[in-house]
Amino acid sequence: MDVKITARLTNWDLYQRGELRDISISFPTTREEVQKALKAIGVDGIRDRRVILTEYDSNLSGFCHCLTQYDSVDEVNYLAHLLSDLSESEFATFQSVLEYGEHDQCAGDLINLALNLDCYELHPGVDTDEELGRIYAEFDEDIIEVPEALKNYFDYEAYGRDKRLNEGGCFVDGGYMTRYPSNFLEQYAGQEDLPPAYRVFAYPELNIRERLAACKEVTDRAAEASGRPVSEKDQPER
Repeated sequence: MDVKITARLTNWDLYQRGELRDISISFPTTREEVQKALKAIGVDGIRDRRVILTEYDSNLSGFCHCLTQYDSVDEVNYLAHLLSDLSESEFATFQSVLEYGEHDQCAGDLINLALNLDCYELHPGVDTDEELGRIYAEFDEDIIEVPEALKNYFDYEAYGRDKRLNEGGCFVDGGYMTRYPSNFLEQYAGQEDLPPAYRVFAYPELNIRERLAACKEVTDRAAEASGRPVSEKDQPER
């Protein structure tokens, strides 16, 4: 699937000093694009180092509300790649699990969900206990045989409800979903688990002049914060 995620990349250190500087960024992305975006908002690893992501959006619905400003650029990039590899039916299952309210607190949760979709099964179009009961009655015909003359009197709704309760299933917008939580394996526990191919966060490369200017700015900022005057040799020429 073609999944695109957009967000606002914000210079968090500068924001803490009272100035907003941000830029739009799209995922999946590359290291070069991230460096370009960081340079545009003044994050060079010397003056400022920290960023946050806000205002998430996507060409597909159902998951952006789960992303937070604490999620990293690398995590969102990895997630975008994982979602792009899903089929339409797998993505529908992904959306249904989130609608149910599981694994929906951050990018790490979404990553683990995308890696564990085989723990869920979505039956599209099934949205009542009666429909579910009819499906199971046909499927379980070797266990429960309903005589033809009694089929119109059989309580399919009750049978479907019992099946749903016994297997812990639920109805969602996409249909009926069964869950196998004991099979869920948390494969992603933190950024150390990110595959190297999806790690794209890198500060811009600075030349010597740019590095010296950045270091001087940091020194002057620290002096100002401590109330210590900047030395004469550091005063700008007039």
